[in-house]
Amino acid sequence: MAERLSGKNLTLPILNNVLITAKKNFLGLATTDLESGIRWWSLAKIDEEGEIVTPAKILLDIIGYLPNKPIQFEVKEKFLQLECENYKTNLKYFKNEEFPIIPEIKEVETVSIKSQVFCKGLNVVSNIPQPSPARPEISGIYIGFQKNILKIAATDSFRLGERKITLEKALNSDYSLIIPQKTVKELINIIGDKKGDLKIYISPNQIMFEFLMEEVEHPQFQLISRLVEGEYPDYEGIIPKKHQTQIIAQKSELLNQIKGASVFSGKVSEIKLKISSKKEKTEITSQSPDLGEYQSFLPSKISGEDIEVSFNFKYLSEGLLSIESSEIILDLNGKDGPGVLKPVGDLNYIYVVMPININ
Repeated sequence: MAERLSGKNLTLPILNNVLITAKKNFLGLATTDLESGIRWWSLAKIDEEGEIVTPAKILLDIIGYLPNKPIQFEVKEKFLQLECENYKTNLKYFKNEEFPIIPEIKEVETVSIKSQVFCKGLNVVSNIPQPSPARPEISGIYIGFQKNILKIAATDSFRLGERKITLEKALNSDYSLIIPQKTVKELINIIGDKKGDLKIYISPNQIMFEFLMEEVEHPQFQLISRLVEGEYPDYEGIIPKKHQTQIIAQKSELLNQIKGASVFSGKVSEIKLKISSKKEKTEITSQSPDLGEYQSFLPSKISGEDIEVSFNFKYLSEGLLSIESSEIILDLNGKDGPGVLKPVGDLNYIYVVMPININ
């Protein structure tokens, strides 16, 4: 977990290391890239307390070769000595004076939420943002706390995803935060499949996620991150409140037909949907001057106006993949208005995608 944040930093080589702490009954590991930091602890028998810094990648490689047996860490002269059954390794270490201090977060409020529920909500929107130096605020993931409702949203200006989660306990105040996309992905990778409560500590400039040990009342893992500065756009204003046409169809069949149409989608990845309420079928087409044409028909429940609208097949298919239900709802608002994908039977997730209009 800790090694994930230590990369090949040529300007600050100290960041390629891990800080190892032996204190009381815990062995601690810490790494940082200056934007975020990870702390991890394990129960251990400590004979002598202390702190050292050692290369994270090399330590990880060494541990990977060892059997699943107790490991003894001991500082001897200029080396950190690791002993495990029939293995003994000496690794160079450094004093901890140069290692950056991971700041302690001065909390404003604490939220407790099931880790799997939170990470699942993050996961459905985590791939939507794209790096944007001009608009760094939309490069991150929006988190909005409104009493007992948590809103998770992300956009790249062409599409938008929003997941709502009901909290067990209402907050004292409303908060709006923008978390870096990298931090969100690290959190999902590290604790996405862990069961238990995740504590979220909120401050004006930072956020911390904490997961406790099962054996004792002590953190097992902490991820601390700076927040993205700026104000997130009022995305709720672009979510249509009504629709002109609505389609209800099987998700898997729609996905397959979109994949088929993508073969002939051309340079702008365009596929067309032709909807006729009389036919009760959605026609999906694409054409390429160099390759040929595609046409298929999707059985659908259709209500509202007849329409012909074009979408980027990548955006449409990624929206479908983020939905778990077997049936989906696609609300349409003319050839120029945004389309809205929703799971059947779930009012807490929406995916908004803008159509292509190349005329």
